[in-house]
Amino acid sequence: MNNAIINNMEITTVNESKINSVDFESIAFGREFTDHMFSCDFKDGKWQTPKITPYQPLTLDPSARVFHYGQAVFEGMKAFKDDMDDVWLFRPEDNFNRINISAKRLAIPEFPKEYFLNGLSALIDLERDWIKKGEGNALYIRPFVIATEPAISASPANEFKFMIICSPVKSYYKGKVSVVFAQDYSRSANGGVGFAKAAGNYAAQFYPTSLVQKEGYQQIIWTDANTHEYLEEAGTMNIFFRVNDTLLTAPTSDRILDGITRKSIIQLAKDNNVAVEVRPVSVKEIKEAAKNGSLKEIFGSGTAAAVSPISDFKHGEETFKLEEQEDSYATFFKKKLTDIQYNRTEDKHAWRVKVEK
Repeated sequence: MNNAIINNMEITTVNESKINSVDFESIAFGREFTDHMFSCDFKDGKWQTPKITPYQPLTLDPSARVFHYGQAVFEGMKAFKDDMDDVWLFRPEDNFNRINISAKRLAIPEFPKEYFLNGLSALIDLERDWIKKGEGNALYIRPFVIATEPAISASPANEFKFMIICSPVKSYYKGKVSVVFAQDYSRSANGGVGFAKAAGNYAAQFYPTSLVQKEGYQQIIWTDANTHEYLEEAGTMNIFFRVNDTLLTAPTSDRILDGITRKSIIQLAKDNNVAVEVRPVSVKEIKEAAKNGSLKEIFGSGTAAAVSPISDFKHGEETFKLEEQEDSYATFFKKKLTDIQYNRTEDKHAWRVKVEK
């Protein structure tokens, strides 16, 4: 092990990387992890000295509050390598801001910006060999925070652990995605935690999603909990609908995640004179558009999924297939987005942040 203190951060590196044991060509999403991890504990009312250490298991008391009351939030980010071997992050401050918004909603202390950005940069610099060049290749980055205080009384914890781990990845979905419009189950409700990246939001989706997967579908597009009449977002993606040449997407709210890829696509649409409407989108409207031929595309957006075209959808007993579009908006926006992320084009919104060596 090699030890150092850099920018008030304790860094311990591995003697030998495990990278040569990884088959990058057949890697499964989120199954392999890099050599190091970042961690920082909250104790005695403040965040302690951040650390980067070799990737290793955690030891937690069985009474750690995260196991009993679900105080856990996370983020999803990616780092990309360009043709010159430089490494880039995409809108990292947005992820920092959002994890603190999520944390606040779950009574978790906000994490210091300097710790987050410095720790993230130092960790990614250590792991830059894990980031492979080429379209679709990236390093998926998972910041998260959990309640570690050993106590099972039903109250907020006083001790937490903030961590960042990394996983080399390829595409999340291969090919197009089939979806079901929700009618019975709900993802979130007014006044709840739908806008936060809370761990429990995803756990609650697994059962209804497993039901539609048995029918051959991959995801649910969730509808509003009150009426199930308005389309909101999918399990791992925000959703866009192309009706004629206009993009439609639901507005963010306390039920819908403020997706960073979603925001980027909305801005790219404006940059390229594509009409975009951020407004409630009804199931009835989309079904009618599918029947009269004006619904051209549906696609999802998210850090893991990037831009994922949807091939067909089901609502009740009705199914609808979407035809291939020669001027596909999904293809267009995916290229615009990835050209920025991989440093292939101008970044006029300063979304790209270089990881310095």
